[in-house]
Amino acid sequence: MPKRTYQPKKLKRVRKHGFRSRASTRTGMNIIKKRRLQGRKRLAVTAK
Repeated sequence: MPKRTYQPKKLKRVRKHGFRSRASTRTGMNIIKKRRLQGRKRLAVTAK
């Protein structure tokens, strides 16, 4: 039986999908903008 492929790490998740990484690219800013327009409570992943 092979192991599961998803082995979560908080830091890796934040670095890839966090607000700062999204805000650093044009397409990432588009994502943030769209989520603001939708009225999302969370715009991006945060480390807690």
